[in-house]
Amino acid sequence: MKLVIKDLTKTYKNGVKAIDNLSIEIGTGMFGLLGPNGAGKSSLMRTIATLQSPDFGSIMFGEINVLEDQMSLRKVLGYLPQSFGVYPKMSAEDLLDYFATLKGISDKNERKTIVKEVLEITNLYDVRRKYVAGYSGGMKQRFGIAQLLLNNPKLIIVDEPTAGLDPAERHRFLNVLREVGTNTTVIFSTHIVEDVKELCNEMAILNGGRILKHTTPIEATKEIEGTIWQKTIEREHLDENEKLYSILSSNYNQDNTLNLRVHAIEKPSEDFIAVAPQLDDVYFIALKQDELDVA
Repeated sequence: MKLVIKDLTKTYKNGVKAIDNLSIEIGTGMFGLLGPNGAGKSSLMRTIATLQSPDFGSIMFGEINVLEDQMSLRKVLGYLPQSFGVYPKMSAEDLLDYFATLKGISDKNERKTIVKEVLEITNLYDVRRKYVAGYSGGMKQRFGIAQLLLNNPKLIIVDEPTAGLDPAERHRFLNVLREVGTNTTVIFSTHIVEDVKELCNEMAILNGGRILKHTTPIEATKEIEGTIWQKTIEREHLDENEKLYSILSSNYNQDNTLNLRVHAIEKPSEDFIAVAPQLDDVYFIALKQDELDVA
């Protein structure tokens, strides 16, 4: 099923335009929505999930008119917000059974089967009797995936799910998401480029409530081949280089020198070398261009 968003606009009472005439089509598979904090990602996720209404525009998911028939969308939706609360003295097994009841699964045996299934998918079966409130951050996020899978959703929305996770928990979480995202439309919102590179077959860069680029991670890096240059400088020379070049990123080496990455059609100067493009470069180029356009 395809998610089709047309001319979506949302301005909050404080005058902030969170979604700015946004149109996009998203098909089956893992879709990465990449953007800095404050780009409008959560506003878009909440609007698609029917938690807030836009001022203008339309959203269709298959045959469902999302804005006019919210209940039909909610029946096939799995949503994991940035943070969610849990009951302090309930085990994962009991809490999932309770959520399954709320989602309309009245048959006790059916609930037991589906709860066992989602606990196994999310690698939580061995800790099913522990209180969810005592879980680590990564385990809580995997529990979040478990609860959204209870109604066998066709559209899954996860908003900034890896922020704050340690590398091992992040890896486990992404593996679970990868597994559930093969036959479903999964929208994965993040400001971490690495998450999109590892997980998504399609992506968009969002800033100021607008789509700056809609592409695939492979195509995006292919587009800028031969235009990324790097040189190593001493830290004290950074300011003068920033005046000379449009620097995409600067990273420290172990000896405290800096690697500067620059986007340019031709070699900026003799001390630069050509390097393979990365998805980070695509992201920074899109944001820099947007900054220029807005200015």
